[in-house]
Amino acid sequence: MTTRALRKMGFLTIGLFDGDDPRAGHESTLEIIKLGEDLGFDSAWVRHRHLQYGISSPIAVLAAASQRTSRIELGTAVIPLGWENPLRLAEDLATVDILSGGRLNPGVSVGPPMNWETVREALYPDTADAEDFSYRRVERLLSFVRGEQATDFRGAQGVVEVFSNRVEPHAAGLGDRMWYGGASLRSARWAGENGMNFLTSSVVKAEEGTDFAEIQLSHVRTFRKHHPQGDQARVSQGLVVIPTDSATPEQKARYAAYVEKRTPRTAEPQGPARMLFSRDYLGSSAEIAEQLAAHVAFREIDEVAFALPFSFEHADYVQILTDTATHLGPLLGWATSAPVR
Repeated sequence: MTTRALRKMGFLTIGLFDGDDPRAGHESTLEIIKLGEDLGFDSAWVRHRHLQYGISSPIAVLAAASQRTSRIELGTAVIPLGWENPLRLAEDLATVDILSGGRLNPGVSVGPPMNWETVREALYPDTADAEDFSYRRVERLLSFVRGEQATDFRGAQGVVEVFSNRVEPHAAGLGDRMWYGGASLRSARWAGENGMNFLTSSVVKAEEGTDFAEIQLSHVRTFRKHHPQGDQARVSQGLVVIPTDSATPEQKARYAAYVEKRTPRTAEPQGPARMLFSRDYLGSSAEIAEQLAAHVAFREIDEVAFALPFSFEHADYVQILTDTATHLGPLLGWATSAPVR
């Protein structure tokens, strides 16, 4: 099987912060995104966390990042739409896309909000039982982002009020940069049929077996089979990758302990949903490149958003991103398109 050349390389961060000093963590995330641009990465992605100590408003964070960067693409992986009003979210996405100069790549998913029974009264006190958390919620968002009619009224009202019947501002091209984050065959097929891009991460549903790479490969192929663009449809893979080329002995020891603690969950599917986690890739860039070359799903994609470990320090992220850009990326066939600084 031929490995596709790695065309785009990005990274993903959760943006942790201290509840007693949240600004420092948010500033760290913005600095990491700027560093990513300086190192030549093609994209930076942020996770979405509610009622936790991670980014709860990625669109606001990416709006700030858009003003500190000029080239790097900015993505969300992913916004859980169960927490969102699709029309209002479409307005925010379009606004930030315009502010960024067309660099926004929104990734979304559906399903009930996490810990639904404990948050339903706070989130939807009057409509919890009527809320629709199906793919219909994504369809609504897509229609608004793509500029389809949102209301049957347009025109002037009164002396100065002028109304549009679509979401404003309209960001041309944003509809082509919408991503669906899926972990099942059903999600892969739905994303393809609806012309979205597809985010596949370090967790999948063990529907067909227990080999992570083979399951992920089936998702990639299912998505492309049902997408109008076929084999050219965009897929991004998000594995946890920790190169250690320039790491200190202390960093290497902490990284190894982190991976060891997480490894048992990769042995078999977890919970009633049979979620299967990928191993973390730790070692020199040469070692990681060799391991990824043997990954059957990796061989069929040409975009990645390598996930940064959630609980590391700022200096660790600087080391990992620097090694990824200067050592690992070139070994994977990646060449930055960023201008030479």
